[in-house]
Amino acid sequence: MFNFKKGYYADVRIEDRFTTNILLKNGQLHEAKETKEKKAFLRVFDGQMWYYTSTDDVDAIQDSLEELYRCATKNEEIDDNPVVKKYQVNRDVLLKFTDCSVKEVPFEQKLQLLQSTSEKLVSPLCNYKTARYLDRHSVYQFYSSKGSDITYDFQTCGVAYGLAFAYESENMQEQLSKACIKFSELNYSEKELNDFIARCEDFIKNAKPIVAGSYPVVLAPMVTGVFAHESFGHKSEADFMLGDETMAKEWTLGKKVGSDILTIRESGVFDGSGYVPYDDEGTKATDTYLIKNGILAGRLHSATTAAALGEELTGNARAINCDYEPIVRMTTTFVEGGESTFDELIGGIQHGYYVYSVKHGSGMSTFTIAPNIAYEIIDGKIAQPAKIAVLTGNVFETLGLIDGVGNDRQILSFVTGGCGKMEQYPLNVGMGGPHIRVSKMNVQ
Repeated sequence: MFNFKKGYYADVRIEDRFTTNILLKNGQLHEAKETKEKKAFLRVFDGQMWYYTSTDDVDAIQDSLEELYRCATKNEEIDDNPVVKKYQVNRDVLLKFTDCSVKEVPFEQKLQLLQSTSEKLVSPLCNYKTARYLDRHSVYQFYSSKGSDITYDFQTCGVAYGLAFAYESENMQEQLSKACIKFSELNYSEKELNDFIARCEDFIKNAKPIVAGSYPVVLAPMVTGVFAHESFGHKSEADFMLGDETMAKEWTLGKKVGSDILTIRESGVFDGSGYVPYDDEGTKATDTYLIKNGILAGRLHSATTAAALGEELTGNARAINCDYEPIVRMTTTFVEGGESTFDELIGGIQHGYYVYSVKHGSGMSTFTIAPNIAYEIIDGKIAQPAKIAVLTGNVFETLGLIDGVGNDRQILSFVTGGCGKMEQYPLNVGMGGPHIRVSKMNVQ
């Protein structure tokens, strides 16, 4: 399709993106936008330097390539460069969403779904409400001078309802959200909506402050996913290790880093917001064990990091769009399921806490998780709602203290927010896991 010159490595990434964004505030329409955009990102490598450009003139890609070639220096041995040798040659057409594209769903139908569901979320304690609908359909094309020729599509759609509650002197906010690959899957049942309102009302009326200390804690699947992503997933991105001898030593493969019952995986093959069958360097998605039965088993790579560390590609070179170069990023990161039921996980706890939902999390060597809704556990039973400001601890120590893994693994998708790294935010990712129990966490 393109004239790639000998003596250089080059690739071309094209994205044809469609998005919808609708926002209601207290039932009033504040945003309503459909966007279509087609862009390309081009790279040329001469063995010494990379030369990049981004363009929305996709009919003049060859001209842009020629400009990059003029900046670079011809290298007759480019094919022997360690990074270039890592690049895969894949040829594939993988279009999964042609028959269910969100582009074909009328805007009015999207707005009606958002309005009708928002109107059903009613509480005398709710003093402010937002409702957002987001979707995206992208068709990617990737071509390289080594011979790659890949076309695949990506789709996600979702709704997020944010409610603010007030009761006496108390205030809280909580979000009900759902992300799917098909518009037809976005409906909520009456029971789901009523249960959400009841849980929020119960929490704001009855939640009590805790006494800070060290307690056993059970994390819900969403919280498990945030913990895996923030506290361990980012540490698995291999570009953090380049030139850092301390981190490279700390992250020696085969090292014991967690409980024997802990396994964390990373893969782009799962449907949802982390679906990435080929990364932005044309590498096919892999199923990578980051931790397997407590042992550090792998990390996430681009071709550059894989060549530098002498390891295999994992399909994790990603960019948020065609304005940026690919860097090492997660796709779907999750804790593998175990054998315990939820009742078994809480059953042995005399006094501890169950974290049901989370505001945010962060971490590298240490982590913090800010719970939103949580509950006290007393004598093996869920008790009254509890106000927890933050959970914190050392990552490796906490991974070793996981002593229960549920049999209820969930892979979760999101359309609001996303993963941030360097200047690239937000990147669509998935995460998840089962309920897990940590024998001791710092609860504040």
